[in-house]
Amino acid sequence: MLKLKIVSPERIEFTGEVESVKVPGMLGNFEILTDHAPIISSLQKGVVEYGNQQLDILGGFVAVQKNEVSICVEKSE
Repeated sequence: MLKLKIVSPERIEFTGEVESVKVPGMLGNFEILTDHAPIISSLQKGVVEYGNQQLDILGGFVAVQKNEVSICVEKSE
């Protein structure tokens, strides 16, 4: 399982455990699974998918380390 935290300037959007996270990277969408290599990437406009939920974003950043995923986003209204 992954520990996921998604924050926006307004609030904490989500915190909890998920099996995978799909994010819109600058070179295309990619999926983060358990034991993913450490990475820091910028995100473009698109959809973050986690569990059975989705979040529309305008952009942001994702950091992955030791099964902890931190995502900082600017939400799409």
